[in-house]
Amino acid sequence: MMGHNTGGFSRKGLHRLRDVLERHVESGKIPGLVALVSRDGETHVEAVGTMRHDGGAPMRRDTIFRMASTSKPLAVAAAMILLDECRLRLDEPVDEWLPELADRQVLTRADGPLDDTVPARRPITVRDLLTSTFGLGLDTTSMGSPIQAALFERGVYGQEWLLPSVEPDEWMRRLGTLPLSYQPGERWQYNVADDVLGVLVARVTGQSFESFLRERVLDPLGMKDTGFHVPADKIDRLPPLYAPDPRTGGFIVADEAAGGHHSRPPAFQSGGGGLDSTVDDYHAYFRMLLNRGMHGTQRILSRPAVELMTTNRLTREQLAARDVWARAVVHLAHGQGQHGGWGFGMAVRTYRGDFAPIGQFGWDGGAGTSTYADPENRLVGILLTQVGMSTPDSMRAIHDFWTTLYQAIDD
Repeated sequence: MMGHNTGGFSRKGLHRLRDVLERHVESGKIPGLVALVSRDGETHVEAVGTMRHDGGAPMRRDTIFRMASTSKPLAVAAAMILLDECRLRLDEPVDEWLPELADRQVLTRADGPLDDTVPARRPITVRDLLTSTFGLGLDTTSMGSPIQAALFERGVYGQEWLLPSVEPDEWMRRLGTLPLSYQPGERWQYNVADDVLGVLVARVTGQSFESFLRERVLDPLGMKDTGFHVPADKIDRLPPLYAPDPRTGGFIVADEAAGGHHSRPPAFQSGGGGLDSTVDDYHAYFRMLLNRGMHGTQRILSRPAVELMTTNRLTREQLAARDVWARAVVHLAHGQGQHGGWGFGMAVRTYRGDFAPIGQFGWDGGAGTSTYADPENRLVGILLTQVGMSTPDSMRAIHDFWTTLYQAIDD
């Protein structure tokens, strides 16, 4: 049997995986990509294509990518450490640390006028932030509503990046001028909670969000190429970000490397979408989650913290509302409609809708990234591209990556 099997994967399956990835690059739609698959301690990496759409430097294993929303599963670890250390408690109000979010008003109707409100029934808790149910989010299904418009008009989010562009205290002040869309704990909504968590961590620890994350997660895991910007001595390892024209398919540079959005420290360190990283760095993090918080002999997170993060935390009603959102944005990423659940900072599969089993956890990013771990198969998969999801091309590559990864399992 050993002849065709390389441990966790079949040789034939790994060949097909590489062939499929090469086909996406040869199509001319994806200039380059880096993929990592690991199972039972065996790791394979494929770097295919080039950094730029017109050729030049090849993709390499240490190429640095904009993780976008794939930042969320990593960023949430900082808050989990504070729970482990009893510096935060799940069901305590956040008012002491985030007074801007105390005494909230809540819209009578989520799509109604901003001044038609009732008082919040209770304070916002740490749990509400961790589950993305604190009452505010970016909702692509109701972009025309007054509250969604206000998030952009008041500069809480910039149109271009869907990232905060002002420093944390000013960002919190602006957020505090808005009512909540829903009562605290009522409904899952995307993204804003992840950014609030970073501010919470900074205020509790008295450090910047990045310095705490680095000290307690990135450095212990050896994640030397992960951070909220790419320093000058590494900038040649960052490709441009392309947002292809949906009409012509032509490559539009959304963000250059040198001099671009990620070439200098941002005003706001965004846990929702601001990290840059590599396949090996993300592999170290997701392998730690598969190992229930352990990295070698060192414990990064408690086992219960990992279990809370990586299993579903939403009620049936909240899951139904999340499914409506997922169907509306299903073009954004591979099978986002096929997850079911949500833990802390990441999706969790609660039913089988494609090749991946129940229990798989992770998330995708609008800059063309995808990272999931699967406890049942002891597997991690990571696909990083430099093509944003303005066209379906990176999403299709991600979809085919997961399909071929799962058919490469051989036992």
